[in-house]
Amino acid sequence: MTSLRDAAMNSKAWPFEEARAVLKRYGGKEPEKGYVLFETGYGPSGLPHIGTFGEVARTTMIRRAFEIISDIPTRLICFSDDVDGMRKVPDNVPNQEMLRQHMQKPLTSVPDPYGEFESFGHHNNAMLRRFLDTFGFEYEFISATEFYKSGRFDDTLRLAAERYEQIMEIMLPSLREERQQTYSCFLPIHPETGRVLYVPMKHVDKRDHTITFDDEEGREWTLPVTGGHVKLQWKPDFGARWAALGVDFEMYGKDHSTNTPIYDGICEVLGGRKPNHFTYELFLDEKGQKISKSKGNGLTIDEWLTYAATESLSYFMYQKPKTAKRLWWDVIPKAVDEYHQQLKAFPEQSLEQQVNNPVWHIHNGKPPESRMVVSFAMLLNLASVAAAKDAAGLWKFIRRYAPEASPETHPDLDAAAGYAVRYFADKIAPSRHFRLPTERERAAMEDLVARLKVWDGGLDDEALQSMVFAVGKDHGFEPLRDWFKALYEVLLGASEGPRFGGFIALYGVEESVALIERGLRGELVG
Repeated sequence: MTSLRDAAMNSKAWPFEEARAVLKRYGGKEPEKGYVLFETGYGPSGLPHIGTFGEVARTTMIRRAFEIISDIPTRLICFSDDVDGMRKVPDNVPNQEMLRQHMQKPLTSVPDPYGEFESFGHHNNAMLRRFLDTFGFEYEFISATEFYKSGRFDDTLRLAAERYEQIMEIMLPSLREERQQTYSCFLPIHPETGRVLYVPMKHVDKRDHTITFDDEEGREWTLPVTGGHVKLQWKPDFGARWAALGVDFEMYGKDHSTNTPIYDGICEVLGGRKPNHFTYELFLDEKGQKISKSKGNGLTIDEWLTYAATESLSYFMYQKPKTAKRLWWDVIPKAVDEYHQQLKAFPEQSLEQQVNNPVWHIHNGKPPESRMVVSFAMLLNLASVAAAKDAAGLWKFIRRYAPEASPETHPDLDAAAGYAVRYFADKIAPSRHFRLPTERERAAMEDLVARLKVWDGGLDDEALQSMVFAVGKDHGFEPLRDWFKALYEVLLGASEGPRFGGFIALYGVEESVALIERGLRGELVG
């Protein structure tokens, strides 16, 4: 009989493939530091967005996969680069004029525009942690401010001063000629203004580990590279952090991929071993543009969770991480239904199939039972005709369709019903457009009403679907898709919709007759 570890070692699921690569990194033996370190980085220049969650979710999936194939202890660090100078004011935060007065200061030195935390960086860090905690991630949080000021980074910073020329040899070829003239991997933090300065170095002292520079007013300063007086430019910081912490694995977006040789080279110059990498494709908004936390043009975690359970977002993140994905409102219903389809398939699958099922990775090998006897897409269509204000408004239809179901015994369905009512009201109702039927469509719908009025087949989805199908065929619709499209546009105000037989079974035969008659009378238009 195949063991879980054997199945995992042969699984083609991408978390297991990455986990096996990390295990191979040490020849299957425990590292000298006693654990394998996974890291995710976060730039808190704006409110956390869904891509940030995706990095932690996917890294956690790889970490859990690693724990199946190996007994080596693991750690996951979420690192916030909150010493970064604020270079622009995000579009989606209040008090923008106040923020403009603190440009170029480290984010943990910029006042919180919301007035809730000691700084903007602390605010954004708190938002990140709250979001991650919502999903129950196990992680250790490190603030770059604490990392620099506490001395934890000092040994690596001293080494950076000693090997300054080697770091610059890696960096300079990647820069435009004009930038090369003034570039330094060290960014001093001005002792008086507190601003992060982008100024050339006059001298880097390898023995005393200090830098000497002129500020913007031409005054000369000498600062130690340790103790939080200086930060590294973000590309050198990436590699230096890997070296200082002993990072074994980090994933990042495709927009970082051209920098990978730089990160790796600096890590090695500073005495570290470059980690395993995983480059994922970017998320796109409804226009196909890359989502940006500063523009706020993608969905936030809170926005997704307004309309669907947390597991559906994890499912979305699992799917094809190396393929660019559109991340907009209409992906939510699809993610919910596909997630539950995988849950329902799981119990009947072999162990080899289960470790390739997304829900194994979402639930660390212990997925719950799905009680969704009605799909989310169907709940949305039910919400569109039931005039429901909450989940209770849908349950009278659900109980008739599935008498064994109740909010108590089917909590996932109850939650989905509430989400569906909310999603319909906010995202579908405002854009619905009803139309009157054509003459041929009217004749077919009148025929459908007549057949439904004498229907004695109960609430059998398939039988009702066959009957609706037959009506379309009898009235010469070719392709038959045009018949169903007419039903959706006349009765639901949309060009796409559910299997109509299933819709009738859920909504009710008499109710469906009344709906079609309203559409024929033109009462749904306008």
